[in-house]
Amino acid sequence: MCSGAISWRLRRHMSEQNYQSKDDFARARSKGRIQELMSTLQWKNTELLSFYEVTKLLRPRLETYRGIMPIPVKQIIGSEGRYHDFTLAFYPKKEMLRSRWQSIDNAHYNSVTLPPISVYKLNNCYFVRDGNHRVSVAKMQGVEFIDAEVVELDSQIQLEPGMTQRQIRKRVVDYERERFIEEYHLDRFMDMNLLRFSSPGMYPEIINHILVHKYYINQGQKAEIPFDVAAKSWYDEVFLPIVMELRHEGIMRAFPGKTSGDLYLWMVRHWDDLKHESKAAVSIEKAALDYKARFGKGLLRRWFKWLRELLARR
Repeated sequence: MCSGAISWRLRRHMSEQNYQSKDDFARARSKGRIQELMSTLQWKNTELLSFYEVTKLLRPRLETYRGIMPIPVKQIIGSEGRYHDFTLAFYPKKEMLRSRWQSIDNAHYNSVTLPPISVYKLNNCYFVRDGNHRVSVAKMQGVEFIDAEVVELDSQIQLEPGMTQRQIRKRVVDYERERFIEEYHLDRFMDMNLLRFSSPGMYPEIINHILVHKYYINQGQKAEIPFDVAAKSWYDEVFLPIVMELRHEGIMRAFPGKTSGDLYLWMVRHWDDLKHESKAAVSIEKAALDYKARFGKGLLRRWFKWLRELLARR
């Protein structure tokens, strides 16, 4: 066979591959748009998880290099720096990704071996450091495993594919609540339905509130009082009166979806700010009304937020 015929066939083969890669990218973009549309209608976030936002919540302490190994593509759930470019399912969101995406897709059709991607591992899930386009193509092509250079971070919070940042936040809060109860056993004399929070870091903050209260009531005492005694005193004399005042003033209705614990912490912070601003005594009643006026939601906004959260749970 003459070299001209071989060259023509090669050009034809390459042209067919380029067409296939263009079609693959178009289908991937279409799936991404559909996913974004459906998630918008359901009030759900389709953005790929940000490694930095997730680690800010999980706060891993140890880092271990694991080397190069095959990892399951379906367990790659986020990215270090390109999370704005892909949906939660790693479909491309931007036209500017086309050239690089199609070149990798072409390499897939030609069975070209590409360098391993680079990932962080948290539990059994992975976040891409380098190789986001390769992961996107692999997911589009139904590839089950991809070679990766793995750095593992420690975490007690279990992650799962498909989780949103909101779901991770809730899992972190649940974990902190479990540790709080296990370590201090304050549920013996506190209503833990009242002492419930919706944001990470609030249970540790409550311990600081109790310790400050313990410091003040220790003044003038010959012997240091136990932590449990201080905790019960704080709950009965500080926490409950403020929560009752918030309910009496109708503050809870102005912040739908928030707990008594949330409002207590926000209220105490706001009360402290007002005292520093005015440099004078400020009553809890005045602070509560001021907080409601500044940050509370009206009836229409509360109804809209309730509807959005209802749809998001479906």
